[in-house]
Amino acid sequence: MARPRKPLLSRDRIVEAASALVDAEGLDAVSTRRLASELGVSGPSLYNHFRNKDEILDAVADAVSAQVDLSMFEEGDPRDWPAALHDWAVSYRAALAAHPHIVPVLAQGPGRRPAGLRVADAVFGAMVRAGWPPAQATYIGALMRYFITGSALGSFARGFVDDETAYDPADYPHLGQAHLLADRRQQVDEGAFETGLRALLDGLASQYEQTVGGRTVRPAPNGA
Repeated sequence: MARPRKPLLSRDRIVEAASALVDAEGLDAVSTRRLASELGVSGPSLYNHFRNKDEILDAVADAVSAQVDLSMFEEGDPRDWPAALHDWAVSYRAALAAHPHIVPVLAQGPGRRPAGLRVADAVFGAMVRAGWPPAQATYIGALMRYFITGSALGSFARGFVDDETAYDPADYPHLGQAHLLADRRQQVDEGAFETGLRALLDGLASQYEQTVGGRTVRPAPNGA
C-alpha cells in the first residue's frame, strides 16, 4: 500500500508554521531547523522559499497586517476621517493583540512587506483626501502606528501582581486596589486604549480645524 504523500512545501505552509511557533513560544523559537522539523522536511528545502529567518518573520508580520480591516478608507465608505481612523485603529490593535509576539517586528515599519505597505498607503491616502497636508498626513500615520503598536507591546494590568501584600499602604497609599488589576486585564487594557484613542482623535480634530479650517477640500489626485 502506497504511503500518503506529504503536502508540497510552500511559502504559505512555512508562514503558517512559523506564525504558530511565534504565537506559542515567541520570536526566539523560530529557526530554519525548528521549522523544518515542524514541517517534516529537510532544512535546506526552506531556502527555496526564504533566504533566512528574518525573511520568514517578515512574512509572518505581513500576514498579521493582512488581517487589518481597511474598508473604512475606501473612497465610497461614508465614515469621516476621525471615525475611519478610530475603526481602523481598533481593528489593527485586535490583530496585534491576537499575535503579540510578532509586534516588535511590525513596530519596525512595513519595509517592503506588501500588506504593511497597503496599510500605510490606505491611511495616508485617506488623510490627504480628507484635506490634511501631505506632511501632516505622514505624521498622523506615524503617530497612529506608535500608539497602536505601543499599546500591544505589553499589558498595563499584567504589570501588577495578584498579591495584596505587595502594595503596603504605608509605602503606596494609592495602590490599595492594584492587586485586582490582573484579573481585570482585558477591561483595563481595552479601556485605556479607547481612552487614549479618543483623546488622540479629539486632538487631531482640533488641529484639523486650525490647519484646514473652512477651506474647500478637493479630492487629491490618484497617487498623491
